Amino acid sequence: MRGRHRATDLRSNGFVALAAGMILPLLAIGGVYGGYQVMSTSGCSGTVRLAVAASPEIAPVIKDAAARWIKTEPRVDNECVAVDVTAVGSAEVAAAVAGEGGATVPGLGQADGKTQVPQIWIPDSSMWLQRMRAAREDLVPLAAPSLARSPIVLAVPEPTAKALGWIETKVTWKQVLEQIVGDTRIQPGIVDPNRDSVGVSTLVAMASVRDQFGPSGDSLTVGAVKSLMAGKSEQQTGLVGRFPRDADPKTLSTAVTLAPLSEQALHTYNAAGPAVPLIAVYPDPAPIALDFPFAAMPRLSPNRAAAAEQFRAVLSGAPFRDVLAQHQLRANDGSVGTGMTLSPSAPVGGQVTPVPDAAVISKALQMWVEITQPSRMLAVIDVSATMKTPVPSAGGLTKEQVAVQAAQGGLDLFPDSWAVGLWAFSTGMPGGLDYQQLVPIGPLTSQRDQLRGAIGGLKPNPKGGSGLYDTILAAYQTVQQGWDPGRGNSVVVVTGGRNNDPVGLSLDELVAALKKAENKDQPVQIIIIGVGSEVNQAEMQKVVDATGGAVFVAPDPSKIGEIFTKALALDDGR
Repeated sequence: MRGRHRATDLRSNGFVALAAGMILPLLAIGGVYGGYQVMSTSGCSGTVRLAVAASPEIAPVIKDAAARWIKTEPRVDNECVAVDVTAVGSAEVAAAVAGEGGATVPGLGQADGKTQVPQIWIPDSSMWLQRMRAAREDLVPLAAPSLARSPIVLAVPEPTAKALGWIETKVTWKQVLEQIVGDTRIQPGIVDPNRDSVGVSTLVAMASVRDQFGPSGDSLTVGAVKSLMAGKSEQQTGLVGRFPRDADPKTLSTAVTLAPLSEQALHTYNAAGPAVPLIAVYPDPAPIALDFPFAAMPRLSPNRAAAAEQFRAVLSGAPFRDVLAQHQLRANDGSVGTGMTLSPSAPVGGQVTPVPDAAVISKALQMWVEITQPSRMLAVIDVSATMKTPVPSAGGLTKEQVAVQAAQGGLDLFPDSWAVGLWAFSTGMPGGLDYQQLVPIGPLTSQRDQLRGAIGGLKPNPKGGSGLYDTILAAYQTVQQGWDPGRGNSVVVVTGGRNNDPVGLSLDELVAALKKAENKDQPVQIIIIGVGSEVNQAEMQKVVDATGGAVFVAPDPSKIGEIFTKALALDDGR
């Protein structure tokens, strides 16, 4: 009884009124944006609460719209609506949504354990929704209309843009890639595409035009991706922090001088008055813009779904466009509201690059992984008599000379993080084997020159046959024995003809031996590059089918350089 009397005394002394006076203002200021006003409205039978997770770029706009909407006292079935808007990165929400659904988004990693799954998700790009649908179809809604737009630009410090002639000039992707690969004035950077929509959009754009560049397309793309990887940052703040702080030539030579950013991020950077402003270069064709889709998450209660649709309806129109403009964002049709000024070269409205399907996005991200992830590779090059055959379309060079040129070009594309070894193969090699180790598998940081010299010294054995099958098995076993869990492990075979060793393995024996040796927990892929019409693609396909890998055949040996680069760029042996 004493406890009950004490409780009564506390209430009679005004304790509850004091507590309410302290807590309710905190609710209004903090977690529930506009919640105090809704909770104070009389006549509501309850509250429909919407948790909104918005990308930080647009979160202030969504909060402003929520505040204005709440003042109209919206209701669903006589229940008042409360809106809680939280600014949170798209990658964090994606990981939380996937984790709750028991799915995995490649390259994203696990949820941080702090981010909650919202009722409404406004990521920075619909590409996140495509990636989620690829992981599991029902994680996100099928329809999610875009609320705003921010084109992807190449941010270039003003002195560098002037030196390149890129001030208010239309620039093609070929020009961009050529500058990234070959111009020492360009120090590129990028935010990790696995967690950043701007990075993904850039890769998709690069991949979409690579075939338009002819023979140079693959090498340009691979070289550009390598350069971007060297300047990679995990967060946008880290990337923009590496732009030059003054125009001194020494500073420019070490700072980031080209990086993909959203148009909004570039305007925000320049608004701070930096000593070296950034110029927005709009590459042609345009990358996929950030579009901030409104995703009402699946399995909402009927009242929450109705409230979400009401809220979505207010996120449009001229007033909303003007608020977007205050935060350097365009309307969803690309038009610009009052208060936002674009550079003369900036496109306004017009055709919008559509968001690609999940397979295109996945392929672009896979390209990033394949080129940038450290690899452990054994290159095995044919030096049998067939390699001395002249190639008319290559100015009379032999198959061997064409293959050597391609291998040298490929070596230049390998980053220092790779480990590479080299074998030559033909019957009658020293030691009585069909192959000879020229350089053991080791880090390129210490043996790039040795490899270059060994490749340059390859010459066909005029009396040598092709012990191709014995060589493939031995190379596979060698890479398997030193298998590295932190790298892609592969064998790359360059051959000019068919196996013709009468005392070696047959095709069926090789396939059986590879299947027996295969360890699915320690995958080693075989990539076979055929030089000339003597290579039997069907036979080679049987070999790679046993372990995983790919076959690339150039009936015209003069095209081997293109094939070699494509094999390295598209190998999915990671």
